[in-house]
Amino acid sequence: PPRPFSRPLRAGKMAAAAGRAWRVTALLPPWRLRAPRSPYSLAAGAGGGGGSGGRLLLGAAFALGGGTGLYLAARHRLREHSAAELPAGSLQLTLYQYKTCPFCSKVRAFLDYHGLPYEIVEVNPIMRREIKFSSYRKVPILLANAGSPLQLNDSSVIISAIKTYLISKRNSLEEIVSFYPPMKTVTEQGKEVFEYGNKYWLMLDEKETKRVYPVKEVRVEEMKWRKWADDWLVHLISPNVYRTPREALASFDYIVREGKFGTMEGLFAKYLGAVAMFFVSKRLKKRHNLRDNVREDLYEAVNEWVKAVGKHRLFLGGNQPNLADLAVYGVLRVMEGLEAFDDMMVHTEIQPWYQRMEDVIRKAAV
Repeated sequence: PPRPFSRPLRAGKMAAAAGRAWRVTALLPPWRLRAPRSPYSLAAGAGGGGGSGGRLLLGAAFALGGGTGLYLAARHRLREHSAAELPAGSLQLTLYQYKTCPFCSKVRAFLDYHGLPYEIVEVNPIMRREIKFSSYRKVPILLANAGSPLQLNDSSVIISAIKTYLISKRNSLEEIVSFYPPMKTVTEQGKEVFEYGNKYWLMLDEKETKRVYPVKEVRVEEMKWRKWADDWLVHLISPNVYRTPREALASFDYIVREGKFGTMEGLFAKYLGAVAMFFVSKRLKKRHNLRDNVREDLYEAVNEWVKAVGKHRLFLGGNQPNLADLAVYGVLRVMEGLEAFDDMMVHTEIQPWYQRMEDVIRKAAV
């Protein structure tokens, strides 16, 4: 069954994302005394009906090679969905995503916590036909209709803009989005990319700001850790999931079992895909200057976050999660069910905070 707190899944409208299964095991991980959940659907990252095994492998390599997170691939038939049917005057939201992308997971965590119904369209990371309407070729993309249709790009911009809209009654969503203009820059490799310099800001007036952030330090802290999640934490996911040939094979074994492959296609994806992803992970490790044992970087980063939350707060946001809590949780949960996730729970102090995040998001969706 799907995640109990995923509002779109509970509504039964997400055939395109129906890759997640729950798994019952005889022995529970040492950090958890209840039945563990299975991995996020590693199969939903790059769907597409009728692709060959070679194209599938290319899709997995493409999705992971950018270093933007856990973009795993398998062959799923995708179906586009129209925007959610909401009461008049409400937001109508459609999220275009790769299910196992940590940036997309961040957006889902935010929408779920705030009780916002939304539809999901799973995007094929090779052909990307699902987003052919957009000149912006990355995910997540959020189509929002609050009276007129509007496209929002970049996970942090999406979160900041929608949060501003929920708090402020002064501006239309279209006007709020205009406060986050894209700026074209060129990378060291000569590639043109778009950046959003103020994407961690909420565009509030003085009164609204005082209500949300009683002291300046609260806002500064939230922005700092949101940026940290994007600039550092997210880059630790892929190298840890594919750290060893055994872990890479375990990830692709799950993909094949849940992806409904033919016998030969499944064998091809499982073994050649695992080998390819293992070597891609080494390239990412070098790119981000990680240690030989990438688990050490993961443990250090996670414990740094736990230290920031502190012993006297339930969340970085206090009694309730703030945008930084939701960002960190969204990034980490794409590893659920994998060895890296269980190791993280055992060897760091993240478990109490993580379980509180699970609980609060689940309750928000009831």
